[in-house]
Amino acid sequence: MRTAFLRLALVGLAAILPSFAAERAVIDRLMEMARSQPNSAEFRAELIKAMGEENVQKAAAIAGNGPDFVWALEAESQPKLYVDEAPAAGAFRRIKSTNTWFYFGKLQTGTAHKFHYVIDGKVVGGANDIPAYTPDSYQKPDVPRGALSEKQTHISKIYEGMETNYWVYVPAQYDASKPAALMVWQDGERFNARNTEDNCNLCPSLYRVHEVTDNLIHQSKIPVMIHLFISPGTKDGRPMRSIEYDSVSDKYPRFLLDEILPELYAKYNIRRDAYSRAIQGQSSGGICAFNAGWRHPEEFSRIATHIGTFVALALRNGEPEAGHLYPTWVRRDEKKNLRVWISDNSDDQENRLGSWPLQNIQMANSLKLRDYDFRFEFGGGTHHAAIWAAMLPEALTWLWRDYDPAKTEQIYVQDPEEKEKPVFRVKLANR
Repeated sequence: MRTAFLRLALVGLAAILPSFAAERAVIDRLMEMARSQPNSAEFRAELIKAMGEENVQKAAAIAGNGPDFVWALEAESQPKLYVDEAPAAGAFRRIKSTNTWFYFGKLQTGTAHKFHYVIDGKVVGGANDIPAYTPDSYQKPDVPRGALSEKQTHISKIYEGMETNYWVYVPAQYDASKPAALMVWQDGERFNARNTEDNCNLCPSLYRVHEVTDNLIHQSKIPVMIHLFISPGTKDGRPMRSIEYDSVSDKYPRFLLDEILPELYAKYNIRRDAYSRAIQGQSSGGICAFNAGWRHPEEFSRIATHIGTFVALALRNGEPEAGHLYPTWVRRDEKKNLRVWISDNSDDQENRLGSWPLQNIQMANSLKLRDYDFRFEFGGGTHHAAIWAAMLPEALTWLWRDYDPAKTEQIYVQDPEEKEKPVFRVKLANR
């Protein structure tokens, strides 16, 4: 059945469903109208407006807030919904005198899901990589909001002439008299907007970094930290993302450390110890983040990588080595003082350059066998950041757990429970 799913177009990090996340008021209104006037033209119009007519026609429409989700589609016969390969409880209802069907249900939060339909014995429509957010991914009225800087532009000397944009997110609790922690985010343009603006009915952005940061700092689950959202550069109009991110050399870490971070230090009071610095990335940005910590554990000791390209992409750029070597290096080389979150999806990319899922499993096993403080999450999605986005509050809490601003260093040790667990194994699931 999996091959019949309607898959989203994926380029690098996947495109985003335009209607997976709605404001609480939208979902509540739809649920109330389904109870009070389920056969009205007004209800159908609100349903279509909230979910997007094209998505409804393609049987790919879904919208949710927290655990509450609604599905809708056009079909002549009653559809049966399957979520994560399992049949959903309950039945679709039809809006009278139409072919519009709708269903309300709940999904587990803090992870991502996929769905499809069966109609008259045939698999129809569906979508992958649907995040279900926990409360910490939504703006709360009593939580102070941080502020995003204007776009900053840097011209590089290390990558001669390369132009790079970046933004700085400063939490409301930042006090210039007290040095703050720092977290660097690759592909920074993806994180430079707040999802839950007051006039937002549908919030299509996958990421909720602003909201999560505000909430977790307010709860003292993470320290007061400044975020650097840095985009890949361009040179003479040519994208430099793969050249910067897929390389396993020291060049990009030096670019951060020698060129970008000094600009931040000139404007903000930021700690300079590795204990107080984290770096994050997805896809090629994921291996970029790991490479920075691996090359400079004295600068970045906390690493988060999702759908990381631990494959041979850098060979395309004429590099002598590439990310497919990292599982071997981690097992072979001297252990470094790093804490690593690593995650991937079972349906991630597979091509001549390598296997994203298998390489991430290899990386997790390498970290385990060398007694690293690590956490591995493996979902059922594609080359997409939905699980990372849904798990972001949990991931940042884990990455920064037991942080003490009175310290400048910590020796990370593997959780005793992890030591007792076996290595990760693989079995065929599609044949």
